Amino acid sequence: MKSPAQYPNQRVGIFVDVQNLYHSAKNLYHGRVNYEELIRHLVGERQLIRALAYVVKSEGVVDIPATRPKQTATSEASAESSFFEALEKAGLELRMKDLQIWADGAKKADWDVGMAVDAIRMASSLDVVILVTGDGDFLPLIDYLKWGAGRMVEVAAFRRSASAKLQEAADRFVSVEDIPRAIMKIRARK
Repeated sequence: MKSPAQYPNQRVGIFVDVQNLYHSAKNLYHGRVNYEELIRHLVGERQLIRALAYVVKSEGVVDIPATRPKQTATSEASAESSFFEALEKAGLELRMKDLQIWADGAKKADWDVGMAVDAIRMASSLDVVILVTGDGDFLPLIDYLKWGAGRMVEVAAFRRSASAKLQEAADRFVSVEDIPRAIMKIRARK
């Protein structure tokens, strides 16, 4: 499939599934995402209207694995706060919700519906919707945005962890690992 042309007058909205990207970068590349570089690459010469990052706040709900005995609830919360500040510094507007913990100990951290609703709400103000996720659950959203709202839909994700159907459904697929300086290696702690 040939990628559609990009024009400077295109209005772009970016919707980032932070959990999806964070875990893919960590598990596939032992690294983290350079969000500033990612956004710069995705927007290109086009006009960015809004860039939203969907995050789950676990502050106050700390589950520290035994493999990290020196980590404290305070340092965990501080690391989370620093991560959120870095996202904002990169130009992302945070949409935040608390981690849900069920009585049986199961945890839920899901922004799929909120991300989809925001993309639909904003679609009339955008020419291009960029979904930064590899989650195949977003296929109905892509179909609606393309065929119901007449928008171009681009997907950015790690190719190895992104749904093949999601990659096919997008007007353009951007492989995060192919973006120069988009992945930063995590330094080993001593």
